[in-house]
Amino acid sequence: MSKQLSETDRLRKIVEAFPQVTVTVLGDMVADEFVYGEISRVSREAPVLILRHRERDVVPGGGANAVYNLADLGVNVLPVGVVGEDETGKLLLKRFRQKRIPTSALIREKGFATVTKTRILAGMTHSARQQVVRVDREPESEPNQHVVRELILAAKQYAHASDALLVSDYGYGAATPEILDSIRSGGWNGIPITLDSRYRMFDYAGVTAATPNEPEVEELLRLQIGNNWGKLVSAGEQIMKKMKLQSLVITRGRDGMVAFARKQGPVDIPIYGSDQVTDVTGAGDTVIAAFTAALAAGADPQAAAQLANYAGGIVVMKRGTATVTRQELLQALQQAPPSVRPH
Repeated sequence: MSKQLSETDRLRKIVEAFPQVTVTVLGDMVADEFVYGEISRVSREAPVLILRHRERDVVPGGGANAVYNLADLGVNVLPVGVVGEDETGKLLLKRFRQKRIPTSALIREKGFATVTKTRILAGMTHSARQQVVRVDREPESEPNQHVVRELILAAKQYAHASDALLVSDYGYGAATPEILDSIRSGGWNGIPITLDSRYRMFDYAGVTAATPNEPEVEELLRLQIGNNWGKLVSAGEQIMKKMKLQSLVITRGRDGMVAFARKQGPVDIPIYGSDQVTDVTGAGDTVIAAFTAALAAGADPQAAAQLANYAGGIVVMKRGTATVTRQELLQALQQAPPSVRPH
């Protein structure tokens, strides 16, 4: 058997093990709302388009999208987070129940506004729809201390029955460094902790792995990477050292991703599929979901990154906030063997 075939077979076996894996997700649960309309005419009131409303869809976003991706990959997923007692919060819970995802640790807080990102998309009858504006509705304050205590207790209980913990921090208060520290205090079982934090990654020193994108790395370290491989490697090594990570994946859009691991050189993985991307909405959630599932199933960081790369390449070819199924991942492995770029 060739090395290429054996690597493909190894990755396939990891994916096939997903249904035996359980992952807890501590995260900011976001509702992604899509409002579709056809361009009718230009308004007389202002130089803006008038859209004829066609349809509306509300799907899980943010941490909730990571949960949804794990479920579609066949993983047993246990979400911990906060939603409001509003319409979008109820729709999120309905979406979860449709996939038989447990919702007992999704705390309904009275007066808390479910984070909702509304995208208005416009187009002609027979043309592709384009996003024209996004409206974000956010809670006025972070969850109160009573809710935080409930989050910690639920996450601790779930983590003891899990193979990995995924932290999805979008800055809304349901996933914070302080909450994670409390979860890990007293009898932590040592499962991998993966992190997606948009604004405060360095505050999570001691997690197992992180999956930032390149612009987040540039902002974090205050540098410009561009196409400079040396700068990229140096940036990854700095983050690994400062955060004491076991592994790191830096996603680079159409340039694929780079995987770092302790005592190993960086691995440059080219994008799977076409670099003519359809929609990147939620792609980071898909990447960390696949990466975490693979680590939980016993994969090494490079194999986990390869599977995350396949998942990311598949999802960016779909419109809106989308997920990748386990079957799609297996089909991608069958169609194209994993590859790396030499340096």
